[in-house]
Amino acid sequence: MALMLAPVFSLGQSSPGQTGARHEFLKKLVDAAVEQTRHVVRYDSEYVRIPYPGGDVPADTGVCADVVIRAYRAAGVDLQKEVHEDMKRHFSQYPAEEEWGQRHPDASIDHRRVPNLMAFFSRHGEVLSISNQAGDYAPGDLVTWDIAANLPHIGIVVDQKSASGRYLIVHNIGQGPQKEDVLFGWKITGHYRYFGPEQKQDQVQ
Repeated sequence: MALMLAPVFSLGQSSPGQTGARHEFLKKLVDAAVEQTRHVVRYDSEYVRIPYPGGDVPADTGVCADVVIRAYRAAGVDLQKEVHEDMKRHFSQYPAEEEWGQRHPDASIDHRRVPNLMAFFSRHGEVLSISNQAGDYAPGDLVTWDIAANLPHIGIVVDQKSASGRYLIVHNIGQGPQKEDVLFGWKITGHYRYFGPEQKQDQVQ
């Protein structure tokens, strides 16, 4: 796996210690995403009130965002908490009011909505280039798509390749978490990398 993950770690000014920690983090993230494909999960987009922090919908249900949330939680990052705390401080930087008519954050649902995750990763992670070159996408990267009018989708690039030579995507588009060659299956709207709450705090507006 280390060889397959190698393209991820051209991390600019990161020190050797930071690079090693980030390597291990992305390995955990990718492994956690792949592990989800071994379980039966019924796609269910209904609103569910869940505990905070550390809350989750029933393990046998979920949507595309839950694949990302569960992978990060397995790697030690609670996106429910991180998104909620940021939305409490910077609600106007998120599309919640415009998209869903919200007036305040909701810890049960906000982190499970792809547009909110896009806003969060843009604010706290690395925004990477969107291209039609498969080599620009590496294991641990997060990709969002527009699969239909006003229907966003998200998945995680993992460290296994298809016969095409492209890295596979773990995502849930209705049949539970699947590992598929769908990187260029729809219009890509976002490409991110996020290592946790310690990253790029100085870039937050």
